[in-house]
This record gives sequence, C-alpha cells and structure tokens, in this order.
Amino acid sequence: MIASMSLPPGFLEELRNRVPISSVVGRKVTWDMRKSNQGKGDFWAPCPFHQEKSASFHVDDRKGFYYCFGCHAKGDTLKFLQETENMNFMEAVETLAREAGMTMPARDPRAAEKSDRLGALAEVMEAATRFFCAQLNSAAATQARAYLRGRGLAADTLTRFEIGFAPDARQALWAHLTSAGIPPARIIEAGLAIAPEDGSAPYDRFRGRIIFPIRDARGRCIAFGGRAMRADAKAKYLNSPETPLFDKGRSLYNAGPARSASGKHPLLVAEGYMDVIALVSAGFEAAVAPLGTAITEEQLRMIWRLSPEPIIALDGDAAGLRAGYRLIDLALPLLSAEQSLRFCLLPEKMDPDDVLRAGGATAMRKLIESAVPLITLLWQRETEAQVFDSPERRSALDKRLRAALNRITDANLRAHYAEELRNLRAAFLRPQRSAAHVKGQPRARGALAAYAANALPATRSTLLAATDSADTAERMREEIILATLLTHPQLLPVFTPDLERAEMRSPSHEALRHALLNLPQPVSLPDSLPEELRQEALRILDLGHIRIAPPVRRRDAPELAEKCLHEEFAKLLARRGVALELREASEDMSTAADEGLTWRLREAAEQRNRAERSRLSDTADLNEDRAALSGALQRMIESEVWIKRKK
Repeated sequence: MIASMSLPPGFLEELRNRVPISSVVGRKVTWDMRKSNQGKGDFWAPCPFHQEKSASFHVDDRKGFYYCFGCHAKGDTLKFLQETENMNFMEAVETLAREAGMTMPARDPRAAEKSDRLGALAEVMEAATRFFCAQLNSAAATQARAYLRGRGLAADTLTRFEIGFAPDARQALWAHLTSAGIPPARIIEAGLAIAPEDGSAPYDRFRGRIIFPIRDARGRCIAFGGRAMRADAKAKYLNSPETPLFDKGRSLYNAGPARSASGKHPLLVAEGYMDVIALVSAGFEAAVAPLGTAITEEQLRMIWRLSPEPIIALDGDAAGLRAGYRLIDLALPLLSAEQSLRFCLLPEKMDPDDVLRAGGATAMRKLIESAVPLITLLWQRETEAQVFDSPERRSALDKRLRAALNRITDANLRAHYAEELRNLRAAFLRPQRSAAHVKGQPRARGALAAYAANALPATRSTLLAATDSADTAERMREEIILATLLTHPQLLPVFTPDLERAEMRSPSHEALRHALLNLPQPVSLPDSLPEELRQEALRILDLGHIRIAPPVRRRDAPELAEKCLHEEFAKLLARRGVALELREASEDMSTAADEGLTWRLREAAEQRNRAERSRLSDTADLNEDRAALSGALQRMIESEVWIKRKK
C-alpha cells in the first residue's frame, strides 16, 4: 500500500466506485446465473484461483469485494487484477483508471501531507458533531427538542442520526473548539466558522439551528446541514460550504447506511434530511437525499452504484414534478438496460414524511409499489394539459418525442422506448374502434376469404398467408437482411449506414442488428457473436424462407447478395415511410372521416403490400410506387371523400 500514498485522497475510492468489480471479474469467470442476482450486484461463479466445478466464488458489487468459500481468496478489484494479470499495484491502478476514463494524477510528493490535512479536518468535524449532540440536551435547545418530538422523532432516532443543536450564540462552537486546542485556521477551513473581511473575530456559521451531520460513504463526517428555529431566519436550511472534505454535488445524505441496506430494500431518493430520517425510521432503510439542490450527474451515478433502478420520491406539488422532469433530461443519455429510474408520485402537497405521519408505512409502501417507469413520466410531461386538435400540434408532439428519443445513446433501449411511445401515442390520439362496427368490413373480408379458399395448399401454408399481421412481411424482410449479412459479413462496411437507419421492430432482431454494427472487422459469423445472439442468428438462418433465399443459399455470390441487400433495405425503408404517411393521413382525418374512408385506406395499404410481395426480382421502381400512393392519398383528401354523399 506504500505506492498508493502518492495518489490523491479519494482517488482509489472513486476508481473502485466507477468500475463495478463484476465487470472486471466477469472477464475471467462464467457466472452461475441460477445462483446470481444481477439486479442486486450479487454474483457467483467457479473460482478462478483453484480448480472446482461448483460456484463458490462470490462477488459483491456493492461492497466491491470478492471471496471464495473454497480457497478463501479475497480482495477488491485492484487485488484481482494483480493476482490474475501478474501486475503490481500501480499497474493495476493505471489499468483500472483507463477503463474508468480517469486521468492518472501526477505523482505528488506532498500527497501524504494532503491526506494528513484531510484527516485533521475530519477530526475537527467529529469534535463539532459531539458538541452539537451534547447541546441538544441543554436548556437552550428546549424549542428544538419540542420541534423534533412534534415531527415524531424518538430518542433512538436522534441518536442514530446524531442530530444536534447549534446554540444561538456568536461563538459557542468557536470557543469550544479553540479551547480544545484546535487551530483557528482549521476551524475556518472546515467551514464551521466565518472570518469577516474586516479582520474582526470569526463567528460560528451555524447558530440557533437543529444540526444534521452529513457523512460520506466511508462514514466520515464531511459537512453539516442546519434547520433554523427562528421564523425570520434568512434561510430555513443551511449547509456547510464547499471545503476540501465536502463537494455538495458529489455527496448524498445517508449514503453509507443506504448502501448497506439497498440489497434488502428498494433504494428511495427523497428531497431532504427529514424525509430520509422518517423513511428509515419507518423501515425503509435504503433512503438517500441530495443536499439542497437538484440531483447532479455525479449524484445520479452514485445513486445507480447503490441500486440499478432507484425510486425517486417526488413531492406532490408543481415543484416536485418540475424536479422529476429535469431529472428525466439528465438521465436519458445515461440510461441502459442495467440502469433506469422509477418515480413515486406522492399525493398533492405531501412529501414522504407527511405520507408516513398520515398513513404510516402501509400507505408509503403502496405508493412505492405503484411507482411508474421513467417513460410514463416522460409521456406525462409531453402531453399533460395540452390539446392536440390540429396536425401542427401533433407534429410538435412528435418532434419533442423524437428529441427525447435521440438523447438515449443505447440503441437497443432506444428502440424499445420508440415502440412504447408509438403505442402510447396511438392510444392517446387514435382511440381504437371495434372492428365489428366498421361498415363494409365483413363483406370485404368475406370476399378476400373466398379468394383465399381457392389458393393452392402450398400458398396457404406460407407464413404470409397464415397470419393476419401486417408486420409479418416486415419481419421477414428484417430476417432476410440479417441472414444475408450473417452469410456475407464482408458486406457489413458497405451497408453500415443502411443498417444504422433500419431499426428493427422485433427486439431480438434489434439486438442482433446492434451486435452487427459493433462487431470488429474482419468477423467470422455467426461464431463471433455472444452465445445468446449466436443462437438467434442460427435460428434465423434455419428458417424455411431464409434457407431457400438465393443470397443466403449462394455463399459464393457476394455480388448477388449486395444487389439483394440494396433492394431489401430500399423496400424496408420505403415501406416504413409509406406506413408513416398512411398513419399520419388517417390521424389528420380521424375527426371527420367516416368508416368507409377508414376501410378504403386500410385496403389501399393491403393492396400495396400484396403488390409488393408479388414483384420478386423485377420490382417496379420504389420511388414511383410511393409517389403514386402519395398522389392517390392527396386526391382522396382534395375530394373530401370522408363527407358522406347524399343519395
């Protein structure tokens, strides 16, 4: 550990926090997913340090340690790198720093001196904590004790959270600390006293306030929060200033205890000290709060290190909702399959403390269980208190939703968000009508059924004929594109732009598309894919309509495969453009159109799909097809076909 003394204080802790130990150990072991609990950061595998078949090697992401119950090997991320990669300590630090995106600090010969200084400041903070706790039992704190009793805080809660009182005197703490031999400059550096610019005697920062010690994840007291007892105080709550110990935007109240409890309880993020104390006292022990400001990116990352899906408890007022909406914008670029947010929407004008005092733990638990995912609050933000009675307003909604989607950097997650938003939009703007009440539809279906009854058995047995889903042809087209690229991986660089645009509707197809976009070159497919995706690729390649497809069957004909890919990408992207045009036209006319028009639009789309399937290799020009359909739609609009004609 001598080598670590040249590193700045907190550097190693930040390094370990940024890179989960499971991501490092996972390169050397195969997790036993039956025994592991990924959501809680709890992993088991056969030990990499001795030969065994059972999963006795345990990795705990929250604690940042590994331990083998067989050979008793144990350590942290750095120790694991040293043991498995034959590195010395500083080599392991440099390797982990590169992975974490952290710059190695210049070797500082005075690092030990800085560490000693921070340690001395922490000792001052502990002395101040003891002083404030003792003052809570003094005669001067009678009003403060009455207030705390009125808030329902029992004696053991006061002790657990080390709640204290700062006397309403100019130099009470100053006199106590200086008389104990603590240098005045150190008291000021710790943020406990203020030195006036005119050179007069320093005075206590906290006066006439209930005091809440703020500790970091290691348990050190780094700051204080104080609630004023006087109604005319300039600030109801006051925090310590930024100091060498305290960075407000990188700290959370109750972070250490919440980390220990988050494996057994959902992590709740509340607004302030009293909310956290009330939640913990009611049994919700994994609770944290930012320190008087909106959640910062660093705080959000800290929260995610405690839990992959924390619950944000929003105060039930306009300010609480605004805070939630701001947090959505902060979180969107950082979302992934492994980390998201849920929101607990509290009753009007109530915070968690109010809910617990009114209805107890049962009422709070019900609210937590009904917490909504981030996408629900996003949709509420974009649609609440608005009317979408014109194409312009609906277009503006679409623009805002696209902007939100574009902030999500994870392509696979973005595809799922897009699908869910499409569903929400459809339900919100186009209430579904019962198919049984659409005029003319039974007759039309009957006619189509008559044609289908006369079809050849081979035709009736195909996937397209066997389903009514309008998405079947599109799914088959996605499969032929993926299969052709799997068969001819050398064409991947040529079609990367098309592949980036062609987000797949099927989640399994989308995951495979994403993998193909991120594969190194050259590649050997499908063997170079992860096991789950390799199985999906083999499934697609084994489909009947794929096995007989010329670009897949003829692996020795890359020119044919390239021509087919050009055509299939063009069809897929053009079809989606036409589908969007049809959907928007239907929406714009939905308030005036009669059932006949709805049926005619549906029939137009079906006729186009049937024609497209019958073209095979000598397909007509796609641009002309789209132009013809667009012209037909425009003529229908100009002739006001939705107006029922008098007989």
